[in-house]
Amino acid sequence: MASNTQNGSADPSEEISNLPAVVGINFGNSFASIAVFTKDGQAECIANEDGERQIACALSFFGEEMYIGSPAKAQLVKNSKNTIVGFRNLLGKKFSEITHSQSTTSAPVIQHPDIPDEPAYKVEILQPAPAPLPKSTTGTPAASSAPTPRSEPIPAERILPVSEVTTIFLKSLLQSAEDFLGKRVQGAVITIPSIFTDAQKDALERAAADAGITVYQLLEEPAAVAAVTTAEAWNSTLPTDRTQLIVDVGSSSLSLSLLALREGLAQVLASSSSTTTGGDAIDSKLITFFANEFAKKTKTPLTVCSEKPSTADARAEARLRLAIEHTKRTISASPGAATCSVESLKDGVDFTGTINRLRFDMLVRPIYDSVARSVIDLLATANVDAHQVDEIVYVGGTTCLSGLDEHVGLTGGFNEDINTPFSMGTVIGGGIGDPTTVLARGCALQAALIASLTDEEEELRKAFERGSELTEVKTTSKTLGIVFPDDSGNETGGTWIPLVLAGTTLPARRTATFDIGLSEESKRFAFELWEVSEGIRVEKIKPVQEETPNAEDEDEEEEEEDIEVKHKTITKDSFLGAAEAEAALGIKVKGPSKDAGKWTTTVEATIIVAASGAVDVSVKEIGKDGVVATVKVSAP
Repeated sequence: MASNTQNGSADPSEEISNLPAVVGINFGNSFASIAVFTKDGQAECIANEDGERQIACALSFFGEEMYIGSPAKAQLVKNSKNTIVGFRNLLGKKFSEITHSQSTTSAPVIQHPDIPDEPAYKVEILQPAPAPLPKSTTGTPAASSAPTPRSEPIPAERILPVSEVTTIFLKSLLQSAEDFLGKRVQGAVITIPSIFTDAQKDALERAAADAGITVYQLLEEPAAVAAVTTAEAWNSTLPTDRTQLIVDVGSSSLSLSLLALREGLAQVLASSSSTTTGGDAIDSKLITFFANEFAKKTKTPLTVCSEKPSTADARAEARLRLAIEHTKRTISASPGAATCSVESLKDGVDFTGTINRLRFDMLVRPIYDSVARSVIDLLATANVDAHQVDEIVYVGGTTCLSGLDEHVGLTGGFNEDINTPFSMGTVIGGGIGDPTTVLARGCALQAALIASLTDEEEELRKAFERGSELTEVKTTSKTLGIVFPDDSGNETGGTWIPLVLAGTTLPARRTATFDIGLSEESKRFAFELWEVSEGIRVEKIKPVQEETPNAEDEDEEEEEEDIEVKHKTITKDSFLGAAEAEAALGIKVKGPSKDAGKWTTTVEATIIVAASGAVDVSVKEIGKDGVVATVKVSAP
């Protein structure tokens, strides 16, 4: 997958005035969001007409009215049978492929009466009454010249295929974007889960086209994250080459991806998905907690999260489910306590409950544990140690919880200084690292990139089409670098300079500048080209014992376990070549340093690795024209 920026590319803000109106749409199963490319070259999430940046994926029909977003989700309390949620995951599936439940929390999914094996929703609506007859002008008596009174709306059933529901919802997102931009949207990039089948992708493209959206690309969620995290606004404080873990917690699923980011390009090292862990599990824990608090305070029994709840209990659970959205947001943004307030929760009794951060984290710890175990399993599958991961990116509102970040960091064994939206301070207040906006921002950046391509770059535009052969690339399996031999006695036998890291997309070109030591007699230097493997060495050290005032108590103290300290290691695998040259501009080190009296010079090494695997390394001295040493390795 390719990100939206590469070295040497033009600043997007310089071209924004020439870009057509494009948007990025994160189309989730529970929430959606819209991002646009602004005049200052940044991708920003926008609000719809209800002021929502996180737009609930819900439609509801009440009489002659249709609601979309949060107003529709609120209808789950008293109008659940006409409220549609969770439709994205059904898109493109056959009715026989759907696992049907007896849940009464939303409109039922039925077999379409006219289309074989097509899932659809059945809702009750009121059809508008016929228009009154026009006033008579034929000279009839006055009593018959009055218009016919308007009759009452007619109750009816409406059958909505999943594709039609999707079209209605996407059209509302498009309208919100056009209202914000003040002009017609010319194209969009839309997110899809990595597990989407070709049939689901085709169905989404058709639904978007019916909604009037020109789809530039259906972008998988890890690729949308890569588009954001390789942009200058995010990437300015992080190394260009790094290993990134994406933790995406949806309402009913967990998706993990391990990426190798190399100079703006991303390569998937491993990925996994699970439908046993998600934000709904946290909601269920909170709902049960507050239901028990309500029953304890009011002596009114309330049964929630059961298969066959009573009507009163089902409505109370729906009210709680809406209220805890605010509770979770408060917990994620504040270290203090959060409240859950519901008017007339059951039998006309109001309820207000409180939960603090510590109690909350203890309550949802099983979900945290499940996420952490999945992360550990993914790293084991990829044969990557947690200390080799440089960054964790979170996606989804559930991952705004700081307790999840702390638990994953400690349980997964990551470095204490690993980069996360929490450590970088960008997770709160809609910052660039906000897990709820990352995907939409990435789509907007990708849409701006595609829209900026000229007619002369038509071949490059094809790389963004589904099934393009241009996306099938080769990558390096091991790290390539050079060693300048010295008497340091380390594991590489000299000064190690990595040039092309493992997982780099080919062809690749890299340049590095550094100082090297020279022979005192002849000012000559030599280097070797190696292919190496990077790993982790675990060292166990004894903890520092604190002095106790009473020596007799020392024997009674329990012996503390050894502390594990991890170090990155390099193992030479394949020797590819060597070269020797004489420096012309070496200088002698002066001063009290340990290198005083030694000769050094500054060199620039350039490596080119072709798509075939051929390697060409050249070294030149800074300040002197011409290459002084080269190593060429033919492809095997």
